[in-house]
Amino acid sequence: MLKVAYYPGCSGQGTSLEYDTSTRAVCKALDVELMDIPDWSCCGSSPAHTVNHVLSAALSARNLAQVETMGMTKAATPCPSCLTNLRTASHKMDDPEFKDKVNALLDVPCRNSVDTQSVLQVLAENVDPELIKGKVVKPLTGIKIACYYGCIMNRPPEVMRFDHHENPMAMDNLMALLGAEVVPFPLKVECCGASYGIPRGDIVATLSGKLLDASRDVGADAIVTACPLCQMNLDLRQGQINDALRENFRIPVFYYTQLLGYALGIDRAELGFEKLCVDPRLALGRIKQPQQAM
Repeated sequence: MLKVAYYPGCSGQGTSLEYDTSTRAVCKALDVELMDIPDWSCCGSSPAHTVNHVLSAALSARNLAQVETMGMTKAATPCPSCLTNLRTASHKMDDPEFKDKVNALLDVPCRNSVDTQSVLQVLAENVDPELIKGKVVKPLTGIKIACYYGCIMNRPPEVMRFDHHENPMAMDNLMALLGAEVVPFPLKVECCGASYGIPRGDIVATLSGKLLDASRDVGADAIVTACPLCQMNLDLRQGQINDALRENFRIPVFYYTQLLGYALGIDRAELGFEKLCVDPRLALGRIKQPQQAM
């Protein structure tokens, strides 16, 4: 069994609880043990680096130091924003002078020995696709999916070092492995508006509206994402987008772990479909029953 230190991130304990629970469930089913980092703390999320780069890095480095105290060298997080902060801090600490400034702020110095990856990367690079395929009990046959990665999971490539920074395929390949029809989605790494949802709802409406429109144009029944902020903008704010753009989008937006868990036959209580704002039954109803799919 593969063991990795697990950083759930703040949203995983609140607004994206269903992402955390479904992530834990699918990793357990695929023999990946997620070991919670003791006394983990916020990584600084979106705004910290705009105030002070050293302080921002220290927030992430504290968590990396906690992983080191566990005697581990690999950590995983489901959240691309957390991933960006953790990897950026590590990248900057390759500079000894910057590393010294960061460690001067920490009770426990960070050696910078931890490789942090997205949970998606861990699954894509460490779990045999045939193992996943062999555990599928409810193929996603019949549903058309647009895979949306967001703008930071794979960029900048020299820092993130996972998949292709313009045309990533990890989620596409996973969804296809589960039996879904993955439609070509030209905006898979475009920005949804990110954290502008509160101060500039008009920007989110415009950018997320483009994503919803593009997914409709390619015939997608649903969008699948790996980012809590992207999921929130496309799902929770879909009604606001409809009002702003005079549209009538009704496109469910899943976390990829929810559909992976569905295909693996995991108890729906662990997948959190009821937390989605756009009714997921619109898309789930298109999935053929196993006896029909064979």
